[in-house]
Amino acid sequence: MTTHYSIIIVGGGQAGLSMSYCLKERGVDHIIFEKDKVGHSWRSKRWDSFCLVTPNWQCQLPGYPYAGDDPKGFMQKDEIVQYIEEYARSFAPPLTEGVEVLSVRQSRTQEVFELTTSIGDFTANQVVVAVGGYHLPKVPTMAERFPETIVQIHSSEYKNPESLPDQDVLVIGTGQSGCQIAEDLHLAGKTVHLCVGSAPRSPRRYRGKDVVEWLDQMGYYDLSIDEHPQKEKVRAKANHYVTGRDRGREIDLRRFAVEGMYLYGSLKSISGQTLAFRDNLKQNLDQADAVAESIKQTIDQFIEKQRIQAPTEPPYQPVWQPEAAVLALDYEKANIGAVIWCTGYHANFNWIEIPVFDGKGYPGHNRGVTNVPGLYFLGLPWLYTWGSGRFSGIAQDANYLADYSVARRKVSHSGAWSIVNEFLLGS
Repeated sequence: MTTHYSIIIVGGGQAGLSMSYCLKERGVDHIIFEKDKVGHSWRSKRWDSFCLVTPNWQCQLPGYPYAGDDPKGFMQKDEIVQYIEEYARSFAPPLTEGVEVLSVRQSRTQEVFELTTSIGDFTANQVVVAVGGYHLPKVPTMAERFPETIVQIHSSEYKNPESLPDQDVLVIGTGQSGCQIAEDLHLAGKTVHLCVGSAPRSPRRYRGKDVVEWLDQMGYYDLSIDEHPQKEKVRAKANHYVTGRDRGREIDLRRFAVEGMYLYGSLKSISGQTLAFRDNLKQNLDQADAVAESIKQTIDQFIEKQRIQAPTEPPYQPVWQPEAAVLALDYEKANIGAVIWCTGYHANFNWIEIPVFDGKGYPGHNRGVTNVPGLYFLGLPWLYTWGSGRFSGIAQDANYLADYSVARRKVSHSGAWSIVNEFLLGS
């Protein structure tokens, strides 16, 4: 097996495959090392009823746009895996599955990168890290205060309601996963206790179209991080919760409450059998609604400015309000037998032995290009645009990095390269 390549791609998900497609188009020799199998995270770290929250037409991997018969539908888990697998077969990338990259470092001369893998050592002129940013499940240490009799899992381990004890379920967190898992349990007849966090929500459809279609038409998915009002801070923001289930609908936690779901503020502490909640349920619900309404108002302004004919809709009216805040709950009396921590992930780039990270372990980069020549990142949320971490925007990022890496290969003189480098990063 060849041990040196012009470019080594670490990660064979949609980001790594997209990079490979773009490099193959440009005739660049490279290899992809994938720790598991293509589509592993979609296959193994999603629950059974999982589906996309963006319509199928947004699946625009380079050279492989969605070509099915349901562009306005939402692919379910197995269909997503199939889409990625078929993408790989469509252009036969130089993919090696079952290979874990254990370390990446620069050589002493800094002329090449040295990679230690589970099948041996390799070198490369350039390296693309395409492993996303969701690596280690984030579970707070207070989880240790629950007894062993209560089943505790992270959202990445949840599969279906039947896999849990025949008791009430406590779901902690209301990002995308928390809200959708709570809904999955609720629809299955489980009694759900939901700790509501500060994540915003999105309407699903508005004035005759899916909101994603409006936002795309308005250019929101092409908005760069440099143009965003919050700049790099937006990378730490929670995604808006909504669902593609049953052909798509918005998630209104207030309606769940009317139907019997118990809502609380965010979890504050666990003492003995008592769960303590912060007094922020009303605030979090109101703020989520305010974000959803602001999205509608932005669409209204666009419709008016563009003089688009579209049906009107009445303003949102809350169907439920918390009366007296419940700040404590005895989990044994509530018959809670399972806890699902929907609290996100930590990034883990410890295997990259190159100083490109900030104090929180996030790589410093400009459109995926780090300050170490030849080292790139791809597939991170808000790498460059809102679409960067999605099927819709990965092609733009992959093409940019492919062009950048090819230009770097062609220019060997350091002075000339500094000019090209300045030009590309400024483009």
